[in-house]
Amino acid sequence: MVSDDGIARGRAIQRRTGKTFHLATRLLPDRVREPTYVLYAFFRVADEVVDDADGVPPEEQRAELERLRAAALDEEPTDDPVLAAFADLRERHGIDDADVHTFVDAMLTDVTKSRYETFDELRAYMDGSASAVGRMMTDVMAPERPERARPHATALGEAFQLSNFLRDVREDIVERDRLYLPRETLGAYGVSEADLRNFEVTEEFRRAMAHELRRTEALYREGVAGIEYLPADCQFPVLVAAVLYADHHRLIRERNYDVLSETPAISTRRKLALVARTRWHWAWNRDPETVFRRVSAVPDGARDAVPTPGIGRRLLRGAVDSLRRLN
Repeated sequence: MVSDDGIARGRAIQRRTGKTFHLATRLLPDRVREPTYVLYAFFRVADEVVDDADGVPPEEQRAELERLRAAALDEEPTDDPVLAAFADLRERHGIDDADVHTFVDAMLTDVTKSRYETFDELRAYMDGSASAVGRMMTDVMAPERPERARPHATALGEAFQLSNFLRDVREDIVERDRLYLPRETLGAYGVSEADLRNFEVTEEFRRAMAHELRRTEALYREGVAGIEYLPADCQFPVLVAAVLYADHHRLIRERNYDVLSETPAISTRRKLALVARTRWHWAWNRDPETVFRRVSAVPDGARDAVPTPGIGRRLLRGAVDSLRRLN
């Protein structure tokens, strides 16, 4: 049985390090919300082995990740409540060991690899760092036809991570000396790494960013198309997560693709307004693709008009009240 301590620690880690995902997680039913806290905590604990490894030799990082792998697969005992909770969760929900291996292998890649030549190479990395995460979440949600849901969960996991990569270009360069924009894209548009290190937002860089945004938005559409295969009580929260993550694209475009002077951030008020607007459309139409087209920042056809004055404020208050009740 997953321990209360493991769940509480997972929730605290998610609240501190993943505010957007935390907001969407709070909308999940209890049966999925608490396991999601544990999943996220495990992902963050492994990620921080390499992200917060200043001065730690690569061999020590790899050894720590292998220790995490063994504990997560229940091959070695652990007194870490997050790892113990994840091991229990993996067994209870039938999470595939292969996805755990794929995820840890991606974290091992981060120890020594910091550049990606092609998008295919980046996508192979994301199969562990993002797609495996989506597949594990699908196992926890337990859809009736998981084989229909999994390919879309893979695409949505990729879309979420790519949005983060596009938002965090400056942060990844400054704090981790990493670059997740494929070199083939940068080269095709005439962008040099020196331009990025000098934080020069050139017209060439803008076109490269626009290219990657369009690629990511195709993955959003593919991922959202599979939300209908999830259990009914999980569809709205996953749709909200897609709307929130995709809103970084609106922010990037409003800044004329400048992600180099600072890292763009969506305000809490904006997030709550998006939850409210998504809920309003969901009340009238339970088709995830239709609601996503109407609410999200991903361009795909005509949008509905903005609701009449007053409705938005009432919905915002309702969203805030609903989230408070979930605490």
